[in-house]
Amino acid sequence: MADFDLVVRGGTVVTGIDTMRADIGIRAGRIAAIADSLDGPAVLDAGGLLVMPGGVDTHCHIEQLRQGGTTDEETWESGSRSCLAGGTTSVVTFSMQFKGGGILEPLAEYRRRAKQAMVDYSFHQIITDPTDDVVWKEIPRIVSEGVRSLKVFLTYDPLHLDDRQFLRVLAAARRNGAFVTVHCENYAAINWRTEALLADGRTAPKYHSWARPRVVEREATHRAIALAELVDQPIQVFHVSCAEVAEEIAAAQRRGLKVWAETCPQYFVLTAADMDRPGFEGAKFMCSPAPRDAADHAGMWDMVRRGVIDVVSSDHSGWCYDSPRGKRMNGAEANFRDIPNGVPGLAARLPIMFSEGVSKGRIDVTEFVRLTATNPAKLFGLYPRKGSIAVGADADLVLWDATKRVTLTNALMQQAIDYTPFEGMEVTGWPVATVRRGEVAMRDGRVQAEPGSGQFLPRGPYPAAQPRGVLADGFDASRFA
Repeated sequence: MADFDLVVRGGTVVTGIDTMRADIGIRAGRIAAIADSLDGPAVLDAGGLLVMPGGVDTHCHIEQLRQGGTTDEETWESGSRSCLAGGTTSVVTFSMQFKGGGILEPLAEYRRRAKQAMVDYSFHQIITDPTDDVVWKEIPRIVSEGVRSLKVFLTYDPLHLDDRQFLRVLAAARRNGAFVTVHCENYAAINWRTEALLADGRTAPKYHSWARPRVVEREATHRAIALAELVDQPIQVFHVSCAEVAEEIAAAQRRGLKVWAETCPQYFVLTAADMDRPGFEGAKFMCSPAPRDAADHAGMWDMVRRGVIDVVSSDHSGWCYDSPRGKRMNGAEANFRDIPNGVPGLAARLPIMFSEGVSKGRIDVTEFVRLTATNPAKLFGLYPRKGSIAVGADADLVLWDATKRVTLTNALMQQAIDYTPFEGMEVTGWPVATVRRGEVAMRDGRVQAEPGSGQFLPRGPYPAAQPRGVLADGFDASRFA
């Protein structure tokens, strides 16, 4: 008899390719065997359940540093608990750069804080100030240490980069074999619309969506793709909100460009009308880009089925509703410009996407696995260690009851944030156990992992981050700029 530490027995194994009835034998934290019948000293019964790769969430903000030494309200401990409760075992989060400073010191502090994690983790490095030291000295250093993706904002004070600065980041990424992720909205257009709305007395949360209509996202997406093509640098466009924006990415993909699209559950189930709730309650649903209309949801599913959108993350950016550090930091009468953007979603991501996608017949279960585990792992250099059920992969699994009906509540999210924008939503399909590197980390809603048991995931060179080798006039300006 093979010497397994744990056998997951009797389930239907689902990968990004197919499904099969099989047992999984786990040894030393990795999948050691997949076979019809396995035995071991410890057995996790998966009878009647789907057994899928643990979720990989490549866009979430957990205990992110803020200016002045504070952090997001979601800590690594609480955020990990929420991830495991929802079936996610690996995350890629964000290390901040503050304008006027470098990236090494904040990254060192963020690494220190992340040692409390219960999920495995890696980092995107946010670049807000691409100085000579940052692009020529510091970015090469962090990439060599396994931080192989950079994040840029084309909007937001004080984060946004202008086109020249964005080009510097793209060039630095190309030189060092890093990947670039982009928040695409037009900074000047949003500010212009915002000033006009406030001058007209339109201050309520619902006007957040008026300040940033589809066109400002579409324009910035087109521009980001064009500049990435100029540099010959692969990018992912974060949180695509509607088919109109996704069409820009589809056109780039048809031209052979290495451009990918990501979206989030809120763009399938929330709408701009949610921000028009009485009083301050609309603030609970404010995120950027803003949720669109109900009619846009069908277009988003079409883009998923076409393969244009191939990653669904949470973009968990939690701000408590009643906390003076959260949505009310500028008061309950603040105008929409001064209300923090972002919604929580670590634990809700998989149940919503399974329910809206698989249970309602919009996608099959293998596509669900690709969207939430396999594709993000591949795009960010974590595959095949993560996002896969295969011999040699980490034993990261979620055991899923495809028929269980659950009404979402904030208590089920197990997060530090005091609300969920998905409160009261009924889902079909629910995680009943989460296994992280062979350890049963969550069972029947109870998280059993210990703080500090997560591991940093350094990322080496990988195919998606490699340039195509196609440059205007054959000239590589990234060597000089």
